[in-house]
Amino acid sequence: MGKRFTRQHPGPVALIALMVTALLGVGLAPAASGEAESRRVGTDSGAVTGAASGRGTTTAPAAAGIPRLTDARGRTLTLRGWNVEDKIHRGPDALSAITERHFADLRAHGFNFARLLVFWDDLEPRRGRYSEAYLHKIGRILDWAREYGVHVVIDAHQDVFGPAFGHRGIPAWATRTDGLPFTPHPDDWFAEYFEPAVQRAFTHLYEDADLQRAQARMWRLLADRFGGHPAVFGYDLINEPMGELRAGEDLASAARRIEATQLTPMYRRLAAAIRTRDRSNHLFIEPTPIVGEGIPTGLGRIPDERVVYAPHFYNTAMEAGADYDPAAGWITAYENAVTAYPREHSVPVVVGEWGPLNSGLPNMRRFHDDALASFTRYSSGWAAYVWCYGGGYCALDRDGRFRTNKERTATPYAPAVAGTVRADTHDPADATYRLAYRSTRRPGTTVLSLPPSTTGWRIEVSGRTAHPSARSVPPGQARQVRVWASYGAEVEVTVRPGSGRRG
Repeated sequence: MGKRFTRQHPGPVALIALMVTALLGVGLAPAASGEAESRRVGTDSGAVTGAASGRGTTTAPAAAGIPRLTDARGRTLTLRGWNVEDKIHRGPDALSAITERHFADLRAHGFNFARLLVFWDDLEPRRGRYSEAYLHKIGRILDWAREYGVHVVIDAHQDVFGPAFGHRGIPAWATRTDGLPFTPHPDDWFAEYFEPAVQRAFTHLYEDADLQRAQARMWRLLADRFGGHPAVFGYDLINEPMGELRAGEDLASAARRIEATQLTPMYRRLAAAIRTRDRSNHLFIEPTPIVGEGIPTGLGRIPDERVVYAPHFYNTAMEAGADYDPAAGWITAYENAVTAYPREHSVPVVVGEWGPLNSGLPNMRRFHDDALASFTRYSSGWAAYVWCYGGGYCALDRDGRFRTNKERTATPYAPAVAGTVRADTHDPADATYRLAYRSTRRPGTTVLSLPPSTTGWRIEVSGRTAHPSARSVPPGQARQVRVWASYGAEVEVTVRPGSGRRG
């Protein structure tokens, strides 16, 4: 939830205190409140699968009633990848930190998905005047993604509303504060969301008719320009939306009210605007970040057949630099909260952001394995934060090597399954991936994505007429392996570490 602006921060301490007080006050689920107390303060063109606990189990109770993403051929899809961003440069230099290398490296590690951050303040720096140079740069990035087979969701990103408060997102000309105060929090930037001026700016964005029209025009422009691009999979309508608390209102109640009465109408407006230009790509909708504290969303139904629920997966304590506590029950509380909406409205889930500030702490290996197992139980995929080269949240060091424990994200998976998935599991203990499915009547190809491994991979396939395009992958190579099978075949695929020999 709190994350990753251009400056470093030691952790949202004031926010933690505020959230814990508010959430405990409304009776947070015992597992989540216990954690808070203990902390005292958390291609082959395809898309996504999910279904198991990553510790070798095949049951997926949280996924009951939650549909999977599918492609035009009816294949079950899985998206796995990372956020790609440039929050440092703006104006003529905007997006210059994103290079072709980002997408080449994503594919080289087996990923097929990127959530691309774009900023309204760069797109429309002056009201009604859109930057053709910025649009051109977005197009160039999408061309790189297409070249390397990476699906892209275009994310209309904001942090603390926008440049009027020293951040990025909604343009200054669209920021209305009614003269309310704003005090910066240099060491705790997420707490700036609770400044009166920032909260009032959100209210005006949601409720002022001229700002509603301006936001819709911005999205129509993006959909018109990029809706037909082969790399585009969808649009994330706004990043981590927040809003204005009323006097005497606790944070959880405020979040549900904002989601029900302000975000839901906004998403319906923006969906209608996009559909005038693009009828086929997916619409990703986010709750407020409060879902990360185990609070179910108050969002209503968005009447569109291609809606994807896209919550973020951040723990307040870990955002402040704390280690993962497996006994605290946070992931269980999160799952219980985050699965209610997609089950009720029958929409797939893709987790739009996740990842700890400090991935090198003692329990972070376990955290990555537990998080990935959780996502598999209910989601069609995820985008971790963030694909860059350096420190902090970056996936890779400056030499392009995975930073500590982030290599846990690069596991075998099935970007596309030509059938009904029975089981989909990865056991990190022995690095073994298992997929079981019943093949469909319509001919199709199942695709396996295998990341580079020091041992290589062995692929075993069983089922009537089922056969893979390869039965082994040499060490050090990422590879896509295809599987074919007759209609109605019960297919089982097992991918194990290889012998380590090349050739």
